[in-house]
Amino acid sequence: MFDVAAEFEAALSSGNWLVALPLIYVVGLGTALTPCVYPMIAITVSVFGARQAKTKVEGAMLSTSYVLGMCALMTPLGVFSAVSGGFFGEWLNYPVVLIGFAVLFVALALAMFGLYELNLPPALQNRLAGVGGIGMKGAFALGFAMALIATPCTGPALLALLAWIGNTGNVGIGAGAMFVYALGLGTLFWVVGTFAVSLPKSGRWMEMVKSVFGIVLCVMALYWIKDLIPGLMDAFERSWLVLAIALGVAAIGLAVGAVHLDFHEPSNAVRGRKALGIVLTTVGSFATLAWVLTPTLSGTGGEGLTWREDFQAAVAEARDQGRPYIVDFGASWCQACGELERNTFTDPRVVEEGSRFVAVHVDLSPGQDTPEKRALLRQYAQRGLPLVVLHASDGREVHRVTQFVEAEEFLSLMQQVQ
Repeated sequence: MFDVAAEFEAALSSGNWLVALPLIYVVGLGTALTPCVYPMIAITVSVFGARQAKTKVEGAMLSTSYVLGMCALMTPLGVFSAVSGGFFGEWLNYPVVLIGFAVLFVALALAMFGLYELNLPPALQNRLAGVGGIGMKGAFALGFAMALIATPCTGPALLALLAWIGNTGNVGIGAGAMFVYALGLGTLFWVVGTFAVSLPKSGRWMEMVKSVFGIVLCVMALYWIKDLIPGLMDAFERSWLVLAIALGVAAIGLAVGAVHLDFHEPSNAVRGRKALGIVLTTVGSFATLAWVLTPTLSGTGGEGLTWREDFQAAVAEARDQGRPYIVDFGASWCQACGELERNTFTDPRVVEEGSRFVAVHVDLSPGQDTPEKRALLRQYAQRGLPLVVLHASDGREVHRVTQFVEAEEFLSLMQQVQ
């Protein structure tokens, strides 16, 4: 199964907007197909007057105002999540927080599978639905209210996206990602309002969409606690056989009934197949994700830079020998840190240039983090990760890397340090 959440998280961390933005848009579009959003499309379009518009231009303007109202609620959420990103990163150093996120995602997944419903109180829904009216301002206000009404259904995907944004700590990413997410969520509203098209009736296919989101959430739950399970990631050697097995298990789960069967069926056998399919698809999808995240053991992968672990001893060695030094702050939960480790620090050119540096790695992973390491990070006035600092031989900071960079760019920075 294609893990959208993991893909856009990796794309965001690497700064690859050409990949990230379309994926985020797809996530927003997918949440519009959930049962508590999809039926509202035709109703709300009629409420703000697009159905009664005299021209398609008027319908398009009203529909655009409505979608911008949705964006007006979602975009600040992204900014807030990014601003609080440093605190979010610190929280992730506590196992209880990681477990809490995993439990939350499983709870949201169970809602997606139909075991219970997540909705605002009916009285509040009716009150919000009465906001707005015909006209541009009314359409904008109704779009804002609709985004709030839809939050319980969009919550699983929304929470996942906000979590990744918080991990980046980048306000631009936060605002841009949530704006694009809102555009995806509002696309069907815009199309129906502008062109007065009729949508297919809701039915079984919408439950299948919810199941897909539920499986993605289960994979994410495993992702949050992967570093708390000793040897879990080490079990996924990056070989084609491992990938084939992982994809095969996921495919079997889909065939058994992870998506097309329904827990609402009266037959225990059907519900059992559904549960088994979900487990197999989740395990296979997570194994595929783990395969992607596991460093290559042969082929293009190299040994990488030689890292010291004692910061004070490494700095003293560099000063005694008159050598420049690199300080790398990283953690297992930091996707960009992993990208740097796998793709940048193992490049043969970087390794060769790095031989004249003293390199020290400060590990802030759960179980490895200490108050001393955290104090060291504060000395660099840095809130989040990644952080790679290049010092000259006299101890001066010359360059600082706070996001994933390709080997070519990092090599250029190293060559400027004497």
